[in-house]
Amino acid sequence: MGEIILPRRMFLWCMSLIYLAAFVSLYVQVPGLYGNEGLLPARWQLRYSGKPLLEQLLSFPTLLWLGPQLGLDTHTTMELLCLIGAALSLAATLVEAFRDSVVFFCLWALYLSMYQVGQVFLYFQWDNLLLETGFLCILVAPLTLIRGSRRDREHDRVTFWLVRWLLFRLMFASGVVKLTSRCPTWWGLTALTYHYETQCIPTPLAWFAHQFPVWWQKLSVVGAFFIEIAVPLLFFSPLRRLRLGSFYLQVLLQVLIILTGNYNFFNLLTLTLCLALLDDQHVNFWLRRADESNTNGMINTHSKHSRLWSWLCYLLELVVWALMIVGTIICFDLQLDTTKNGISSRTAFTFHQFNQFLKTVTIPCVWIGVLSLTWEIITAMFRCACVSGFLKRFCGTIQWTLFAAATAAMFTVSLVPFTYIEYDSNARLWPGVRRAYELVDQYQLVNSYGLFRRMTGVGGRPEVVIEGSNDGVTWTEIEFMYKPGNLSASPPVLTPHQPRLDWQMWFAALSTHTQAPWFTSLIYRLLQGKKDVIELIQTDISQYPFHQQPPAYLRAHRYRYWFTEPKRWWRRIYDEEFYPKVHLGNTFLEGMLNHYGLKDKSPPRRMSNTTLVWAVKWVRSQVRGVPAHILIWTLIVCSAIVCLLQGLRHRSEHTKKSSLLHRAPMTLSDPTENESDSDNPEKSEDHQLVEEEEEEQEDGDDSDEEVGAGEGEEEEIDTAGEDEVDEAQEDDEEEERKRKR
Repeated sequence: MGEIILPRRMFLWCMSLIYLAAFVSLYVQVPGLYGNEGLLPARWQLRYSGKPLLEQLLSFPTLLWLGPQLGLDTHTTMELLCLIGAALSLAATLVEAFRDSVVFFCLWALYLSMYQVGQVFLYFQWDNLLLETGFLCILVAPLTLIRGSRRDREHDRVTFWLVRWLLFRLMFASGVVKLTSRCPTWWGLTALTYHYETQCIPTPLAWFAHQFPVWWQKLSVVGAFFIEIAVPLLFFSPLRRLRLGSFYLQVLLQVLIILTGNYNFFNLLTLTLCLALLDDQHVNFWLRRADESNTNGMINTHSKHSRLWSWLCYLLELVVWALMIVGTIICFDLQLDTTKNGISSRTAFTFHQFNQFLKTVTIPCVWIGVLSLTWEIITAMFRCACVSGFLKRFCGTIQWTLFAAATAAMFTVSLVPFTYIEYDSNARLWPGVRRAYELVDQYQLVNSYGLFRRMTGVGGRPEVVIEGSNDGVTWTEIEFMYKPGNLSASPPVLTPHQPRLDWQMWFAALSTHTQAPWFTSLIYRLLQGKKDVIELIQTDISQYPFHQQPPAYLRAHRYRYWFTEPKRWWRRIYDEEFYPKVHLGNTFLEGMLNHYGLKDKSPPRRMSNTTLVWAVKWVRSQVRGVPAHILIWTLIVCSAIVCLLQGLRHRSEHTKKSSLLHRAPMTLSDPTENESDSDNPEKSEDHQLVEEEEEEQEDGDDSDEEVGAGEGEEEEIDTAGEDEVDEAQEDDEEEERKRKR
């Protein structure tokens, strides 16, 4: 694999942007979800026992323990932590110096603090994935703020390899669990005939995707299995083009999911992980730049042996793709169906055969990971040994040792959740590995994954509709801002925001209200008319039907929804009662509140009137009433514009420097000129400029004003051009000496 300088910087920039979206999305919802009068107050999760702060942090790792020392209650502390996280991630997005290990550690600790008290509203796989990827950022990112240099390190490829391993675990497990769950829709290849209309929050394009013929939907399921199960095995291929092919197939799948479903930052995060499959050469191809290896004097030979090797690689790549395609055709019995003008498909293997396949490949996948990581570690070791200067070589070796050990430890611990996909393989793991996993489990360093295990809504999309009344006779539906309810309302587009109450309403509809205790709290808060909770349903309070006076009665029914024509979007039929009619003081409601412990047992902690408290409240007053997805996209667009302007300014500065440097050979070729640079100030300035540029290149301080992370290599390429100017200057000087002799 080639150099990974550009993909690594792009990865860190994208992670900064994803952290920004995650913190802002959560910040907007904190009062309604976790406030003192929210659905599940966060202060109930903290038990202040008088123990030392360090002991409390070790037993329950969250920075919310610092709230009392700052004079804040738990609710305000959560808002403060979200604001700090948003500010740090915004700074890291705009300034490369903040894409630092220390900053990413702070971002990880802040999001972990939210996760620990998030309860059911934060227990999603993408929250676990963000925490695991965020921890890897600590290892991948440089120590810019401490060392003062952004020079790339010899061990960067070792730590960046962990990102590729995480992507493999995520995609392979997501494909495998669809079949190990024995879901009849996945085995029958009909899952996508239900998926588009039954997913949590579809997009308008989901309606169009739902209209495709059945044979196309079944073929799409086959394609999903191919991309999620077969293609990830190519992530560790030594052949570069196989990795690039797997990259584009993963991107295709994630883009299609983004277009047809609102899955917050999850698919964006998966696309960010895919950057680990790239190298500098391919990113430079995107940016229309010359390959850096060529600018540094590495000339590709075109001998017979190299051409033969190239053709052998091409042939091997074709054989690999052909075998994978033929295997897919055989496993799913793909045949042309002339009667339906399509392609027929069926699952041509049994559950027992697939289980045997898993037993066969799980442990070899682990060994492939071991060999791939070993190669990266050994390669990095030789890179350290080739560094000039004893002190630099010694420091590089120390860093390589520490980071290689940390990478090996992370890989080893991750084997426990990875082998959950196959019981026998998991049982064969060394007990010490399992104990190590248990020690770090509460920090969410590694997790198991498996998305869309079973397809829901086969008999129609279940949807809970809440109704309110002031007299118990006339009922008005309470319409949510995002989830389906109004039959004429088109599905929204709100990625990367996740309305967590709307998501839980979707899960609640799949079972009974007794399986969702928070639903009783929602009914109770709506009867009380709590504004923070109402804003989870409608950001614009005036759109809430009972914004002037809380309803006297509430009830909930379950309906079955289906897609229909675009002018109406949905149709529905009544299913059953989901929650009985209740009012404040109702015996049933009080019994449910007491049963689930949802009534306040103690008053919230009093806050002191400090500047910090006033600042947190002021920020809340500025964003109140603004839809979260609009707020997030405003920040993203503004950040992109600032980065673009910085990149344009950065490029114009280097254009001026290049024009200055190209005048140097003309000055040197003048025969009337003295040999001494001190006699020619202009010449001395040019040489000084060249030396300064070389020093900047050595320090790696080349991309404070990059766009995203791509423009961060402009100076490196320009510096390579400056090396050519230096060579030209030396040649001209040599010719001048010969003439004078």
